[in-house]
Amino acid sequence: MILDVQGLTKRFGDFTAVDNITFHAKPGEILGLLGPNGAGKTTTIQMLLALITPTAGQIRIFGEDLARKREAILQRVNFSSTYVQLPFSLTVRENLTVFARLYGMKRQRVVEVMDELEIAHLADRKTKTLSSGQLTRLHLAKALLNHPELLFLDEPTASLDPDTADRVRKHLRAVRERMGLTMLYTSHNMREMEELCDRLVFLHQGKILFEGAPKQLLAERGVEDLEALFLEVAREEREDA
Repeated sequence: MILDVQGLTKRFGDFTAVDNITFHAKPGEILGLLGPNGAGKTTTIQMLLALITPTAGQIRIFGEDLARKREAILQRVNFSSTYVQLPFSLTVRENLTVFARLYGMKRQRVVEVMDELEIAHLADRKTKTLSSGQLTRLHLAKALLNHPELLFLDEPTASLDPDTADRVRKHLRAVRERMGLTMLYTSHNMREMEELCDRLVFLHQGKILFEGAPKQLLAERGVEDLEALFLEVAREEREDA
């Protein structure tokens, strides 16, 4: 397994944000992490990136214990989120060059990722002048600089128009095919999750409610699409409140 999570738990005082969850991701798989706001998705990703320490449980990445081999593991992963800003006063090339140096990559790698994400023509543009779609591709280029084997994507197509979002998804599928990259993907776009992900882990109040391939989950729950499934869970929660 590329990612193996066992009994992962995170408490903040009396509040349990993530409650004893177990899941895995196989090589080359796009695993979707799904759930309403407050379900525990962000906290889970922060633990997988070693940004916060679990209260209990174990995270193994590339067969190694994250708590013991943090530095070596993190050199082989990366992260992209629409909600994390890059320095707006730098150009596209300057931003990528800074991160390439941090990752120990050569300048040529900056040229390669700009070509891969079709942003070479934006190289000398200030980041603050980019559109939402261009910014998304810049974030993905930054995340691919170090040739990651595992990529965490937090709502990469948020706020994009349908055409731009579709092109971003095509980029991700192409990268997966070319590099054999494993991805952990979160989004509130249910159609996107259904279309892109090989399997889904549905979190609810910090626990795994169900998991499996999208078509499998829809058949088991007797719904037409993921949006209907999401609404069903949300409405059950309101009725129980």
